Amino acid sequence: MMLGLRTTIYKVANIEEAKQWYSLAFKTKPYFDEPFYVGFNIGGFELGLQPNEKIASLKSASVIAYWGVEDINDTFNYLLEIGGKSHNQPTNVGGPIMVASILDPWNNVIGIIYNPEFKLPS
Repeated sequence: MMLGLRTTIYKVANIEEAKQWYSLAFKTKPYFDEPFYVGFNIGGFELGLQPNEKIASLKSASVIAYWGVEDINDTFNYLLEIGGKSHNQPTNVGGPIMVASILDPWNNVIGIIYNPEFKLPS
C-alpha cells in the first residue's frame, strides 16, 4: 500500500550552488549534506539534491511536485527574485486553490500550491 509522498529529488549540475539556492528558496538549511546528496526537511517531506554533470537543457514537465505555500503570489515573486524563471504564473484552479511553477537555475520545474482545503492526516 502506498503511504504518500516522501521525497522529491532535483538533479543539478553544481550541488554547492544548488544547496545555496535551495537554502534561500525554502528558507532552511539542509539536514544532510554530502557531495553525493543534499537533503532538506520541508514540513516533514524530503527535498533532495543530486549532482548530475550531464543535465539536459530541456527537462520533462510531465510530473510536477507541488510544495504547499501560504501565499502563492509572494512565494512566486520571491523565487523569481532569487533567480528562478517563470514556468506557469499563479493560476486559480478552482475555489480558493491556486498553483504556479518556476524553473530553478538548473531548469528543474518547482511547483507551488496554495490549498487551504488540504490537511495532512494526523
